[in-house]
Amino acid sequence: MDDKLYRAIWEITRLLLFRPFCGQLFSPWRAFILRLFGAQIATGAHIYASARIRSPRKLSMYPHSCLAEGVICYNVAHVCIGAHATVSQRAHLCTASHDIRQRSHPTISAPIVIRNSAWVAAEAFIGMGVTVGEEAVVGARAAVFRDVPARTVVGGNPAIIISTRTYKS
Repeated sequence: MDDKLYRAIWEITRLLLFRPFCGQLFSPWRAFILRLFGAQIATGAHIYASARIRSPRKLSMYPHSCLAEGVICYNVAHVCIGAHATVSQRAHLCTASHDIRQRSHPTISAPIVIRNSAWVAAEAFIGMGVTVGEEAVVGARAAVFRDVPARTVVGGNPAIIISTRTYKS
């Protein structure tokens, strides 16, 4: 199916059959709708009704992962959300940009991977080609343009390593 037609049908379906069904009770319904459009959604993954997903067929979510309220998933390239990973309120996952080295500014894209048990906090921006490592934390409103190592905490714009994620006994 042509990408423009696919996205048009998805957008109509999103508005009529995905977005209106709010609440945790309807999370399995939203996962079902996404699967109809080619998404790989594991049992227990939670997608809020207000999450905006550009292309379900380029989305993979593992068990107990979450796309929270108002998340923008601009997935021109693939986005993978690992098990127990959370993308919090109004975060932006952006897999595309423009090549400013060329006069025509063609679109370029690269996948985003959020590894198991990672947390992308509220209103953070994750740029194309970024991998957020296992158990890493991206602080609220951080802007991430490079990979985040496992078990690190990053914040700021551009994001820098703030600390290592450790657990109390």
